[in-house]
Amino acid sequence: MKRSPSFPDRRRFLKTGGAIAAGILSPAGLLALEGQAAAKQLPALPDNPKTLESMPTRNLGKTGFKVGIFSLGGQSAIEQPNNFDIAVPLIERALDLGVNFIDTAPRYGPPERWSEQYIGRVMEHRRNEVFLCTKTRERSRDGAMRDIEQSLKLMKTDHLDLWLLHNIGVSEEVNVVFSKGGAMEALTQMHDEKVVRHLGFAAHYQPDPIVELINRFPFDACILALNAADTLSPHSFIKRLLTVAVEKQMGIIGMKIAARGRILSSWMPPPVEVQRRSWEGVATRSGTLNMRDATNYVLSLPVSTVIVGCDNIAQLEENVQIAREFTPLSAAQMAAITQRAAPVVAQATFFHSETRPRDIKLPDAPDE
Repeated sequence: MKRSPSFPDRRRFLKTGGAIAAGILSPAGLLALEGQAAAKQLPALPDNPKTLESMPTRNLGKTGFKVGIFSLGGQSAIEQPNNFDIAVPLIERALDLGVNFIDTAPRYGPPERWSEQYIGRVMEHRRNEVFLCTKTRERSRDGAMRDIEQSLKLMKTDHLDLWLLHNIGVSEEVNVVFSKGGAMEALTQMHDEKVVRHLGFAAHYQPDPIVELINRFPFDACILALNAADTLSPHSFIKRLLTVAVEKQMGIIGMKIAARGRILSSWMPPPVEVQRRSWEGVATRSGTLNMRDATNYVLSLPVSTVIVGCDNIAQLEENVQIAREFTPLSAAQMAAITQRAAPVVAQATFFHSETRPRDIKLPDAPDE
């Protein structure tokens, strides 16, 4: 694979480390290496000057970053193929409106990684305005290293503010990423080498393995599937996971707040044959909430921000306005919204019953 010019030369780093261990570097060489290590610093935290005037902000856990309560997700228009004319202006407009956190992933718009490509078009001239987050679905160290190298190249940056394990779902995956040669070796190495500022994970499947994950490493932040129907599900993240993340003082980012639209009364189910080709399952009716209620419900939980993918600039502007006008809901108001979501709980929590095969293999297993 061709290396990005801005990506740290890991081979040179490891080679030099081996020379130190073998005692073959001269004192002058050691001093030079120490100088290089001291010089390697991450830039200051991003600062979008529009954020404070646009929406309330909250602490992103213990990271020291004040995040706007609405953040841009890298799906919807930002993952569609050859969509530069729509996706790039949408991202630009988000920053103009004060959004200061963007989330994406290599699997958004695969295999070309369209989402990271579009974001890169904006990051090459506005990187210092955005707390930038991407993920790796790879479970091995080497696979995760390949992922981050390509992510940095496509997004035209030399560092990430947050790098996440993507879609951890079962205990076997937790064991694999922490095993010798597992993905956690890549995450911690990139953090130590100051390529990544903070580490975390994203999850939407089952809560119990995530509690196990949290208890095995001091992650800085997480993206969790949270919405108004959650407490009606037997796999509720709010009941079984959210408190644990709060106790760890993690930055908590809410996703699936509209369940890919399926909790909204404005959503119309696609034809059944189309739905059967997707992983969301088959829904036969519209949702029951509006976007304001769906957003305000999750923002009334102890979260730092919510991420939402937008189809167009009008949707983006509506979401920013909802964030600007947000006031916390009372417990009674939240309970009433949950009751209204009850008729669509299955389609609103489809991600808890994911049926896609989970490609889990030990890091040292040969490719088939």
